[in-house]
Amino acid sequence: MQAANDSTPPQEIPEDTAEVDVTSAAPVAELDPWETLEAEAAKWKEISLRTAAEMDNLRKRTAREREDAIRYANQRLLEDLLPVIDNFEMGMLAAAQDTKSMIYIGMDMVRRQLNEFLTSQGVEEIPTTGKFDPNLHDAVSQEECSEGEEGRILRTHRRGFRLRDRLLRPASVVVSKLPTPVL
Repeated sequence: MQAANDSTPPQEIPEDTAEVDVTSAAPVAELDPWETLEAEAAKWKEISLRTAAEMDNLRKRTAREREDAIRYANQRLLEDLLPVIDNFEMGMLAAAQDTKSMIYIGMDMVRRQLNEFLTSQGVEEIPTTGKFDPNLHDAVSQEECSEGEEGRILRTHRRGFRLRDRLLRPASVVVSKLPTPVL
């Protein structure tokens, strides 16, 4: 929109431009109405096929996301429960000095129930024997060890767990390294 007080002068048309004769232009070929309708129908058919494919993909993706949401719904709760289980295990170690005491027997029953609960939820402990795997283990330190190869798990500081195929918490382990040669 041009303002009323715009100071730019209107552009002038040069005088030497030739006029174009519109009546002498070649006549435009008329399209067959059936061809036009068929082209339009083909266009709408393609659009409907694409839309149907997009809807099918959306349904599949939504179903997959819903399955994952149901499958991993308790993940946050289980992650928050793991430190409590760690503390309980430390209490079990202290109570293990007298395995005949009622405290130890009661705690052992609770430990078994916790393990059954975790198993029923799809939680499994990450094995901490053999070779170190950075995808499953967290190396908290290395110790020189002359026997065996480097990268072998020596001890477990904290157990690791996974929920089905997802890692809940990596296992904290001590890993072996070859002794430094003395010069």
